[in-house]
Amino acid sequence: MAERKSFLLRVDEQLLDQMKRWADDDLRSLNSQIEFLLRRALRDSGRAKEATSPPPDSAPAGSS
Repeated sequence: MAERKSFLLRVDEQLLDQMKRWADDDLRSLNSQIEFLLRRALRDSGRAKEATSPPPDSAPAGSS
């Protein structure tokens, strides 16, 4: 598994609340939700390396 690094992220309070609700709806932690969205944005923009695999909890809720 790839090494995980932490960093400080400053965001608007309203945006953070919306992200928390979205994460809860998708049964993810806030951190996992942000990572999921970043990976999806990279993939959709063609900037993600194909060898990079998503974390195990990246599948949307209910899509098993």
